[in-house]
Amino acid sequence: MTTAPASPLVYVVDDDAALRDSLCWLIRSADLEVEAHPSADSFLRAFSEARPCCILLDVRMPGMTGMELQEELRRRGAAAPIVFMTGHGDVPMAVRALKAGAFDFIEKPFDDGIMLDRIRAAVAHHRVLLEDRAQRQAVLARWQTLTPRERQVMRLVAGGQMNKRIAHDLDISLKTVEVHRHNVMEKMAAASVADLTRMLLALGDAAADAGPVPPVPPGPSDR
Repeated sequence: MTTAPASPLVYVVDDDAALRDSLCWLIRSADLEVEAHPSADSFLRAFSEARPCCILLDVRMPGMTGMELQEELRRRGAAAPIVFMTGHGDVPMAVRALKAGAFDFIEKPFDDGIMLDRIRAAVAHHRVLLEDRAQRQAVLARWQTLTPRERQVMRLVAGGQMNKRIAHDLDISLKTVEVHRHNVMEKMAAASVADLTRMLLALGDAAADAGPVPPVPPGPSDR
């Protein structure tokens, strides 16, 4: 049974109550769910990336500013796209926010159509990021089921080494390499060597964080 894609959520973070109300009306008119917050602190208590979302964020707010909130979200590893809302004098600040990873910025007063277009683009971008993250977590979970020897074999296979060369380098029998290679392909749900290579690239530092694979002395099953 196919799970229906999660509906997106738009966060509005601005201390101007009239602007929050106006944005909420606009966003709901486009059949999108919206949640409004008057401050960064209120937003942080409610924020979740469990489904596709984007953040409409005012640059200047009492307490934690928009740029300080951006930095806090980055510190937490959040990927939700931020669309900054700026007054004319805040454009240089918004440009700095873009360089720091913001998705976009839009000047007040803004055109409703342009705002909705940027919201949809930001939500679509976040949906792709969440899908990539989920796929990477699935690959990592499979990687963690491999034995140390299977990880060695996977890296060598993904690096283009032939079975005979792997057997020589690891000082194990060709038959044992074939068994490990079969196990790797099965556990990683890989259909080809190219799949294994893409998986290692996707894992990146996560595979390295598992620690270097130590030499495994040959046992009865390795000969």
